[in-house]
Amino acid sequence: MSRRYCLALDLQDDPQLIAEYRRHHEHVWPEVTRSIRDSGIEDMEIYLLGTRLFMIMEVSDRFSFDAKFETDRDNPKVQEWERLMWKLQRPLPQAKAGEKWILMERIFKLDE
Repeated sequence: MSRRYCLALDLQDDPQLIAEYRRHHEHVWPEVTRSIRDSGIEDMEIYLLGTRLFMIMEVSDRFSFDAKFETDRDNPKVQEWERLMWKLQRPLPQAKAGEKWILMERIFKLDE
């Protein structure tokens, strides 16, 4: 059974940096996509409105945010990607120190 998570993050308010972010996501490094798939993420989409990013993740039962964090921390290529992306991103106002993507709370579902 899949679970869905939605997360948000902002980009720097600079059209050139936003364009650079888009370009990078046209060709995400294979080490990064492998890390995503290996963690139990079955599907991922990122949407953009202005500077706000919205990520939807469909994950398997074996997915864990903590395990993904631990694995990524030890992966030099993923860390290189994260440093590159962080130059283009900025934390949401409610983010804690060092926090990037923030998990959103679902407040409505049509079928419930």
